[in-house]
Amino acid sequence: MQEHVDMSKGRRDQHLVENDGPALNTSYDHDHGHRLSHHERAEQGHDRELVYSEDGTFEKGPMAHEHPHDPNLARRRHADQVKMTAGLGDNETGPVIAGHFDEEDARRHSLSSYYARYRIFAHLLIWLFFTGWWIASLVLHRKDPLSSRTGWLKPFLLYLVITLRLFFFHAPISIVTKPMHMIWNNTGVRFAKLIPERLKIPLGAITVTGVILIGGFASPESQDNTRDNRAVSIFGLFVIIFAMWATSRDRKKIQWHTVIVGMFLQFVVALFVLRSEVGFDIFAFVSELARDLLGFADLGTSFLTDETVPALGWFLTGVLPAVIFFVALVQLLYHLGFIQWFIGKFAVLFFWSMRVSGAEAIVAAASPFIGQGESAILIKPFVAHLTQAELHQIMCSGFATIAGSVLVAYIALGVNGQALVSSCIMSIPASLAISKLRYPETEETLTSGRVVLPDDDEHRAANSLHAFANGAWLGLKIAGMILSTLLCIIALLGLANGLLTWWGRYLNINDPPLTVELIVGYICYPIAFLLGVPRNGDLLKVGQLIGTKLIANEFVAYKALQTDPAYADLSPRSRLIATYALCGFANIGSLGTQIGVLSQIAPSRSGDVSRLAISALIAGAISTLTSASIAGLLVTDQAAYFTPSAAG
Repeated sequence: MQEHVDMSKGRRDQHLVENDGPALNTSYDHDHGHRLSHHERAEQGHDRELVYSEDGTFEKGPMAHEHPHDPNLARRRHADQVKMTAGLGDNETGPVIAGHFDEEDARRHSLSSYYARYRIFAHLLIWLFFTGWWIASLVLHRKDPLSSRTGWLKPFLLYLVITLRLFFFHAPISIVTKPMHMIWNNTGVRFAKLIPERLKIPLGAITVTGVILIGGFASPESQDNTRDNRAVSIFGLFVIIFAMWATSRDRKKIQWHTVIVGMFLQFVVALFVLRSEVGFDIFAFVSELARDLLGFADLGTSFLTDETVPALGWFLTGVLPAVIFFVALVQLLYHLGFIQWFIGKFAVLFFWSMRVSGAEAIVAAASPFIGQGESAILIKPFVAHLTQAELHQIMCSGFATIAGSVLVAYIALGVNGQALVSSCIMSIPASLAISKLRYPETEETLTSGRVVLPDDDEHRAANSLHAFANGAWLGLKIAGMILSTLLCIIALLGLANGLLTWWGRYLNINDPPLTVELIVGYICYPIAFLLGVPRNGDLLKVGQLIGTKLIANEFVAYKALQTDPAYADLSPRSRLIATYALCGFANIGSLGTQIGVLSQIAPSRSGDVSRLAISALIAGAISTLTSASIAGLLVTDQAAYFTPSAAG
């Protein structure tokens, strides 16, 4: 009897190792005293939806031949897990299991069944429709310039995304990644082997430094973007890196490959956006789409109120409806699988190039799109088993960028869309690099060889309408949180300023009056200088904005940047640097959000989360500042970002 139990346990463990990966194998677990048993994991139904191996190729799991949105997939996964838990073989079933799934089959919607059966034909029709649309647009607008609204670039980008998404519904990603991997092994890897191991990191650092110097100083001067100001920006960048190294938790454990590649990728993204016409047009197109969303939300506002209300310019009626609509749209795209697919491709890039764990790559790639709390939920089954450095990185990624739901709100305020979108993308590698510099990895990680997107069956919507309705309700809650937070923070700042002004009057501090903004402006004065802000009176103002963002939030700071007369005379360079520097969730209020979300996901790790939160907040804020520093180094035509055609 004991021998039979041991054999059954051996089969289950072997099945878990071969099919479910290290996350469900106790031999790979990171021991924090809160590990779940295999039975508990099976009951929770945590499965992966997207898996990549270390070389970036797709690996087939137990259900890899089936599409993740197959309505039968979750049922079959659960059946396999129950079998594993009960010690049954592949061909063995139990009466309870059979009866349970027969009942589910009877309830299954006929439309979903037909779609699952004829999905390839539906996707083919969709692809043919968009192919015809794209060809027609090329013919009708073949003489339009590239930068025009109907130029060939924007339709092509949309057509390319749709084509790739539909194609990889039915084909494994390995048909692309395996040839790339083979080419890389026969070129880059062979070249790297010729370099002695002890020289790789120094040569890499010298190469990246040279690229940054050449890219920053090669272009001619323009307006206040002089080479003197660029030199200050690059000096500030090196000061930031040195400060992170000096305060690192364990300098001997720093993975310099991650740091060097992260800074290089951040610089490449900025170079593409700020120095190339194609990059400018692509990010302008993305920000244009975000602005268009505001117009669609205005239709709903007009229906609920009056046609004149959206034109009032009120935050309540002009910004919050767009947030609600955008969140609902994101939830719909998430239900359709587009968001996961897009995040997965981004995550693989950073996972492969920067040598971080799969969990870290997923959260870093997801944070700019779905926010700091939701991005952590993507790896919910692994949070309880993350290392200290991974927890630090996950929080740092959330602090270093903003979510798409508030990005449209800032665009509605008039903040430049290209700067916001590019800052979010730049902060992905920056957060990985700065976090690993501040808190390097010293433990073994569960997802060090894979990028895994678990499937969240618990919160899965029944259909697209259900997903959109859930998104609308979630958007309403987010809008309410923004509304109440801003109301309370602005009122609290007003109270603090009133007390400080009264107190300062007795010390003859009257011009300017003593306020919170004045105090934090002087505290952040050196930061504004290191970012390359012109020394023409703008240093204190940009310092005030950065300080306001840190102690209040970026909403208050962006609102002041756009509407406060005190900042109306900022130079284009100062305004652009401030736009990048404010683009992150690193503030005291978000600190509570991060701790609350992660503690809710993994209550046993709440102590670790609380201990790491302050360090992650600082690292996230500094990650955003590095993006501002690089923007100050590369931007040449600052005025183009604040013309009616470019600004939000």
